[in-house]
Amino acid sequence: EVQLVESGGGLVQPGGSLRLSCAAFGFTFSSSAMGWFRQAPGKEREFVGGISWSGAFTYYADSVKGRFGISRDNAKNMVYLQMDSLKPEDTAVYYCAKGSERGQGTQVTVSS
Repeated sequence: EVQLVESGGGLVQPGGSLRLSCAAFGFTFSSSAMGWFRQAPGKEREFVGGISWSGAFTYYADSVKGRFGISRDNAKNMVYLQMDSLKPEDTAVYYCAKGSERGQGTQVTVSS
């Protein structure tokens, strides 16, 4: 059974940074591409970015490109989302995902 557990969310001021973590269980993590999504209240889920199984390739939505970075540690079955230069419009619940599977999410609030 695929299990994904996100952590690291919180309240941050505009311009600040947060690093989200996602612990993966129940599948061969080291051979799986992973992704991050977010969903703000009243809005549809939005793709944030993804990373290949090896970590060699990453790709991002235009809205976060240049500010967010995804990395992974296959030895620890972890994937990370580094978020810099945060904006109020980045406020959302952030989920990591493997295909159609996703975790419970972690809330990120960007506000002064």
